[in-house]
Amino acid sequence: MSREEFEHEALLAMAVKLFETGKLSSGQAHLANVPRVEFIRELGRFKVSPIQLDPAELEMDVLNALRAYGRHQLESGH
Repeated sequence: MSREEFEHEALLAMAVKLFETGKLSSGQAHLANVPRVEFIRELGRFKVSPIQLDPAELEMDVLNALRAYGRHQLESGH
């Protein structure tokens, strides 16, 4: 591995860890000299989900989706 490759990999690994711990957003990946799309793609290699929700946020998202679905059903007559 060349010095440049090592530096790129080290910056990427650091950015992934910061993302995983909630200290960096995918939009801030440019700070590690990585475009956002590439960063999101690379998360899989590090076994980190691009979706970072805590259980309470996930529960709220599910409840909101169920409410929206219920309103849609009522409005469409189903």
